[in-house]
Amino acid sequence: MVQTPEPAAKKPKGDIPKIGTHNGTFHCDEALACFQLKLLPEYHNAEIVRSRDESVLSTCDVVVDVGGKHDPESLRFDHHQKSFTAGLSTLRPGKKWTTRLSSAGLVFNHFGHRIISQVLDCPVEDPRVEIIFDKVYENLIEEIDAMDNGVDICEGTPRYRITTNLSSRVRRLNPPWTDKDTNTDDVFPKAMQMTGEEFLDRIHYYGELWWPAREMLLKVVEARFQVGSFQAMSSLRLENWSYSKRLSQVDKSGKIMEMSSGGFPWKEHFFDLEEQGIIPKNELFFVIFTDTAGMWRVQAIPVSADSYSSRLPLLAEWRGVFNPELEEKSGLPGIKFVHATGFIGGHETREGAIAMAKKTLASQPETDKK
Repeated sequence: MVQTPEPAAKKPKGDIPKIGTHNGTFHCDEALACFQLKLLPEYHNAEIVRSRDESVLSTCDVVVDVGGKHDPESLRFDHHQKSFTAGLSTLRPGKKWTTRLSSAGLVFNHFGHRIISQVLDCPVEDPRVEIIFDKVYENLIEEIDAMDNGVDICEGTPRYRITTNLSSRVRRLNPPWTDKDTNTDDVFPKAMQMTGEEFLDRIHYYGELWWPAREMLLKVVEARFQVGSFQAMSSLRLENWSYSKRLSQVDKSGKIMEMSSGGFPWKEHFFDLEEQGIIPKNELFFVIFTDTAGMWRVQAIPVSADSYSSRLPLLAEWRGVFNPELEEKSGLPGIKFVHATGFIGGHETREGAIAMAKKTLASQPETDKK
């Protein structure tokens, strides 16, 4: 089934709009589906109706996770029918995700762009919206889709169990088998709230913290070459010139970049921008920054955003060595530590952190220094 435009708001069937879903034991997917819908103006005050009776569901304006059909035109979003096998890549050709959608994924697919623009108070045409749509799906919704549809995270036996995920926490909100008095209808709003808080947190994170980090990273990458050249840096439009000067005096090799701190989320952007050719691929190896205690850190750039392996770890003879031996081995007074894997180290001064990176770079075979 090829994606159609997101359904437009329809006039409610009654005085108060109704969102229908199934009764009984609830799950993460329909709880989040309902929460998403209530973020839209037309369903903000909607009543949640929980039933499997088609005569009841037919009175609802939108129905999720029950009813046996996926029909955006009539606002029916179920995924349990045998005929339904669609992933996001099916409904939105060009997207890479093939996991079969649950009701959470279906609602996000059909309304997600509007929801994101609503939450971030920006036009749906804002270029951030499409990128944040992908990030929220990949890092929250797909997991819910997979777990609801029984898709294992890996082949074979996992090395350990994950029992604190959102789907598991929602499942535990259901009354235990020993409780004969609690109605699941009374607890379902708590499930909606739990899923909704995580959903909103992801949107705000990607829109207000993650996205601005992209622009900052581009400035940092460009500035690494500009040794004292303020004219060359004018295109960066950096607001703080004293910081700009410091950024521009890292190392003429361009293999080391400096950040104001290590706290902003740069790694995903870094590798995305490398893939797009905006950042030169495999030419940067180290980042220096100050931590919250004021220590200068030198961090090796990983081989990928989620990897614990580094492109070029700090020197092997420094790793896991403590002072005073570390100072003696490195020849760098003020060196504080080097992690056992070599992915990060610390020094009292900025110059010392740069020296740690430069000594490691100098250790490369000539064929690797290109």
